Amino acid sequence: MMRNSLFLKVYATLLATLAVVAIASFMFVRMGMDEQDRGWANRRDHFLAAMLPPDADPAAIEIVLDRLAVAFDGDIAVFGPGGNMIAAAGNALPPELIEGIHGHHGGGGLQGFVTRLPDGRYVAARVDMPFGPGRRNLLRYLALVAAVAGLAAYPVVRHLTRRLEGLRRGVEDWGAGALDRRVAVEGTDEVAAVAATFNQAADRVERLVEAHRSLLANASHELRSPLARLRIAIDLYERSASEDRKREIVRNLGELDSLVEEILLASRLDHNDRLDLVEAVDLLALTAEEGARNGVAVSGEPATVQGDPRLLTRLVRNLMQNALRHGAPPVTAELKSANGTVELRIRDHGPGIPADEDERVFEPFYRPSGRGETAGGWGLGLSLVRHIARHHKASVRIEAPADGGACFVVAFQKSAS
Repeated sequence: MMRNSLFLKVYATLLATLAVVAIASFMFVRMGMDEQDRGWANRRDHFLAAMLPPDADPAAIEIVLDRLAVAFDGDIAVFGPGGNMIAAAGNALPPELIEGIHGHHGGGGLQGFVTRLPDGRYVAARVDMPFGPGRRNLLRYLALVAAVAGLAAYPVVRHLTRRLEGLRRGVEDWGAGALDRRVAVEGTDEVAAVAATFNQAADRVERLVEAHRSLLANASHELRSPLARLRIAIDLYERSASEDRKREIVRNLGELDSLVEEILLASRLDHNDRLDLVEAVDLLALTAEEGARNGVAVSGEPATVQGDPRLLTRLVRNLMQNALRHGAPPVTAELKSANGTVELRIRDHGPGIPADEDERVFEPFYRPSGRGETAGGWGLGLSLVRHIARHHKASVRIEAPADGGACFVVAFQKSAS
């Protein structure tokens, strides 16, 4: 019952509208027909008065009545003011017409009429060919038109509501947890647009949920190593304290802190499409400062971009630390400006990145084939680089220099000076 409620509401509304239109049309047309009937009655009365003058003798009246009876295939009679018959033609009139002469009713209808002439005489007639236009059952005709329209509208309404019901079922299934549920997109109207929009939103939510699941699973896996090393280091420190073991504990705590911070930052960037802070940033100065901290040579020309300085600092730091960890010295950073863009290029001279992995390295916690637990993976560093770049409407790509190594290139839109 619930499944067909929308169809019943739409179809019942359509039928009610057709009924209202049919009744209103009947009323207006009926009013017009009454006016038309009155017009025909007036013309009929004037015609009879002209054909039956007051001073005509009964013989002349009978001649006129005979011609009218033949012309209209009926029976007709003229009565005096007192109700006495003056002349007649054809068969005897029905009793109800005779009664009309005595004032019981005005006479009239499809089969007969009674009218009073200006001199007081009455004319009563029963005719098969009426004076005036033929009458039809208008209400029956309008009801037939409404019924045909209702039947023609049934498949249209059924098709529309069936698509809406399919969309509703799809949304219900998706809301119940079937995140891979999609609805059929049929046609090019608003219903199809809603279905397409729902599918796009469902795709995005499914990817987001899967990304969060993957992030949680990978983060849990990555946290195991520093936690295990920290537990062992604490046990050894309790047995025999030393500066080396203390530094190992501090290093593992720093690694845990950095990993948790990156997880929180990745989650915040996933949920927030806009930057919390946007201002003009001197990218060369920011890169030089990070280069000094990490021992990376920085060169290039000054350039200003719009963005969040904290996120841009994290982007530059992650690229430098990635090059230092996974590449080989020397690691350099360079800024170039051309055609309204600013390119930040950070290069190392290590073994480089295989062409089939230059996109996968941006996946969270991606670990190349053949790389063991001790060597570690890319963690969240490069994934955060791409997230931050996208929030700044920038792009990230990897180039392979001819003399070896890898070069990460971040292209920003240059800020207007």
